[in-house]
Amino acid sequence: MEVLKGLKPEMVWHYFEEICKIPRPSRKEEKIGAWLMEFARRHQLDARQDEAGNVLISKAATAGKEQVPAVVLQSHMDMVCEKNSDVQHDFDKDPIQPYIDGEWVKAKGTTLGADDGIGMAAALAILVSTDIQHGSIECLFTVDEETGLSGAFALKSGFFKGRILLNLDSEDEGEMFIGCAGGVDTVVRLPYEKEQTSAGQFAVRITLKGLQGGHSGDDINKGRGNAIKILNRFLWDMNEKYGISVASFEGGNLRNAIAREAVAVIAFDGKYKEQVRVDFNVYAAEMENVWKLTEPALKMDLESEDLPKEVLTAVSTKSLLDALYACPHGVYSMSYRMPGMVETSTNLAAVRFVENNTILITTSQRSDVDSEKMNIAHMVASVFRLAGADVEHGEGYPGWAPNPNSAILKVAVDSYKRLFGKEPVVRSIHAGLECGLFLEKYPGMDMISFGPTLRGVHSPDEKVNIETVEKWWKHLVDILENL
Repeated sequence: MEVLKGLKPEMVWHYFEEICKIPRPSRKEEKIGAWLMEFARRHQLDARQDEAGNVLISKAATAGKEQVPAVVLQSHMDMVCEKNSDVQHDFDKDPIQPYIDGEWVKAKGTTLGADDGIGMAAALAILVSTDIQHGSIECLFTVDEETGLSGAFALKSGFFKGRILLNLDSEDEGEMFIGCAGGVDTVVRLPYEKEQTSAGQFAVRITLKGLQGGHSGDDINKGRGNAIKILNRFLWDMNEKYGISVASFEGGNLRNAIAREAVAVIAFDGKYKEQVRVDFNVYAAEMENVWKLTEPALKMDLESEDLPKEVLTAVSTKSLLDALYACPHGVYSMSYRMPGMVETSTNLAAVRFVENNTILITTSQRSDVDSEKMNIAHMVASVFRLAGADVEHGEGYPGWAPNPNSAILKVAVDSYKRLFGKEPVVRSIHAGLECGLFLEKYPGMDMISFGPTLRGVHSPDEKVNIETVEKWWKHLVDILENL
């Protein structure tokens, strides 16, 4: 039984629900790639897959449209895999469970994968359509957009022919994007030393959860809390007052998601256990007040824990807490060229204890100015190098410089005004899109990015607005029919 049956446009929602059944974490897109190739075979469409796993499915022009320029409809196969801590879900095996909640489609306790499953579904609906007039269509489905853009990086020149590209990976209906930020990952490996705990020590587990999280680009300017930063602030204070020892600290998950949850186990002299509990209650109440507008569901808990056998030494504890406290997070600068637009930001994404007495700290930086992207990345690196960490920067990806004279933009804007009687918003986005890489490999490519309204992307609160999917679909069809 199709849960989303009856929603309009019917074929888009049908394929979105089919996609939800197929596990597709980043860098594990084999199942969805095979499903796409089988889809093409069933519908007698030309298809090919490159070495990276990218899939291209082509459809000939309809009668009378043979001379219309070919259009590439582009979306990505992978999804961000985030879930609430109390939810049992294996993203490698289990299907996403969508459901209708009023005007939204959501998932049960996990990310929905509408980023970019809804883009894929729209492309598939175009491929099977028999009542839409269009020129030749090439549907490009890329891999690993969310963790490294490796599919777009690996794309060979000549894989597709079209020189007009519609990126179906945006999240605000009525807005058209003609540029995006570039980005780079900065990965930190902080070594630590351990020591034995003593009989007089007392241990507690401190948990922070309930934050919204969200997209580290598109949501970075919305005043949301970072679980790592909020929890670390309390640990730092306790270390200054009582000389605590950290036994473990874990928070966040993916480099492109704002950290929603964090948990730490600490040990300290047992004579301070009542003071620590009182300080915690005061701090938790203060944080609930500080974040009551942007993070109303914030919740902090402290509970007694069995004393671990080993903890970080005092020096290692101080190095970790100092570095996390000093590490910048959030908006660094706003754009002077596009007022209201974030220019440069950084995300303290995740902290994990890994093998070989190492703490792995993941961060990412974004900017639409390449030199500023590296400036903030170097700032993050400097903080952790002062703490004795090894730091590596990823390869990064380029931004997409806006082209306000784009021909496909004019077609799309005229179409929107004709259909809905108002001007769309045309702007750049602080999130990363694959378009910058396409432009490097296909100079002169004419592109826009647009999509329905999504909220809570990269978090279990992800949802897609039902009404805007239908509007976006009508707009997409009208663009193709009026080229």
